[in-house]
Order: sequence, then C-alpha cells, then structure tokens
Amino acid sequence: MTECFDCDNCKESLYGRKYIQMDNGPYCIPCYDAHFANTCDECKELIGHDCRELYYEDRHYHEHCFRCFRCDRSLADEPFTCQDEELLCNDCYCSEFSSKCIACEKTVMPGSRKLEYNGQTWHEHCFICSSCQQPIGSRSFIPDQKDYYCVPCYESKFAPRCTRCKKTLTKGGVTYRDEPWHKECFVCTGCKTPLAGQQFTSQDDNPYCIKCFGNLYAKKCSACTKPITGFGGGKYVSFEDRHWHHNCFNCARCNTSLVGKGFIPDNDEILCRDCSSDL
Repeated sequence: MTECFDCDNCKESLYGRKYIQMDNGPYCIPCYDAHFANTCDECKELIGHDCRELYYEDRHYHEHCFRCFRCDRSLADEPFTCQDEELLCNDCYCSEFSSKCIACEKTVMPGSRKLEYNGQTWHEHCFICSSCQQPIGSRSFIPDQKDYYCVPCYESKFAPRCTRCKKTLTKGGVTYRDEPWHKECFVCTGCKTPLAGQQFTSQDDNPYCIKCFGNLYAKKCSACTKPITGFGGGKYVSFEDRHWHHNCFNCARCNTSLVGKGFIPDNDEILCRDCSSDL
C-alpha cells in the first residue's frame, strides 16, 4: 500500500504536484499562498511563492511594487530613505529634504562633509576665504557682512595696526590720541615702563610716566626741590618765578603754613608777617 503524502491543510494528495515543506508538514501551493504568503504593503495583494519578496521595517512588497514614491524608480537594488512612511530614492530625498550649498547651489548629499553657519550650508570645499580664495575648512573664520575671511586675511585687511610696531592688533590694546597701540608697545618715552593701566601724561604728544615727566618737565618746588606734577590732587603755590608744594609753602623761620595767608619775601626766603616784623 502506498504511503500517504497529502497537503497538511486541504489533505489533497501531493504526488506529482509542487509543494512547500513547512515545519509542521507539506503544503500545496494554493494552501501555502493562502496561509503563509505576506500581503504587499503597496498593492495589498498576496506575494506569491514564486515572486521575489522585499521587506522593510515589517512591511512586505512585491519587487515591482518596491518603488520611489516620487519618481517611481525601482528601489530593489538602490539605496533609499523612508520619510513620513514614504520610500524615496536618494536623488528625490536630497532634492526635497537636503539643504543646498549657498555657494554652488547644488545639493549637499547626506553624509558629505559640510559647514553650517547662521542658517546657511556649504560644501566643505565651497566655504572659502573671500580674500585668498582658499578653503577655510575647520579653521577659525571672521564674517564681514556677506563675506567670510580666514583669520590671517582678516587681520591683514581690516585689523588696526599698532602705532609703534605697525603689527596688527588681534586683541585688546590701548588707544592714545585716537591711535591704537599694543599694551606692551605703549611705554614711557623716558624709562620705557609700560603705561597701560597707569597714570601718565604727555609732552609734545609723547607719553611719559609721572616720574619721568616730573624729572624732565615739571616745575621744581623751591623748598624741597622735588617736581610739582599736580597729579593725585597735588596743589601748589606760585610767586614770581618760584613754586612750592602746598605743604612746603611755610615760613622759613617758624615753619607756619602760609597757604592762603599774607607773607613777606626776604631774598630767597618767605616769612610770615610776625617773623618779618622781628627783623
């Protein structure tokens, strides 16, 4: 007696017929398609056993249904992207969703090297210095209206130059007489001490520290012979061609302060009225 060899579902004999072996038994083609075939997500028809089946994220497709939603190109052997449940070829995705280079107006392809600044996008090789025309790449740059400069070109073209050394100022300096100086270049004309942040004065447009100005140009006190600079709130008294610090303007005999009082000159000395009356 011949051994039974039937479809596990419809029980019809499989002798001389095509069948598909499953874990729980053999199935004739119609039963296999009815019970195991997936439904195409695009056309909603069964994907038969003799069709090439493609799937993406639990969705199944006939090969001829797996196409770009925009241009209808087959995606069976093409790279693609899913956007809002729609399958798109790379060209359509880039055309619709990728940014365009502000310089060459071509699409910046996903994964390519690019630079973004202020809401705009460039291919890396398109982002160039407006002066030297070399790609800026990952280097620092300085925007100037619609132009972009590498730091060396910007400094050469726009940065102020130190009045003394003529080199560019790239960070904080000193302004003197509306001219820029490096802090280290702004020094006393006499002793070369840095003047940035210090009290100073000028003579013939040249800056001097207080000490050098006093020694070189200030009036000298007739009593102590030290310079009278007037800095720090210092006051002085002048009489004829002589000058005194306030605290040095005293009677030569009794040492009483004569500031705001009457006095009598006696040769090189000045006397209060009481001492002058004793002469």
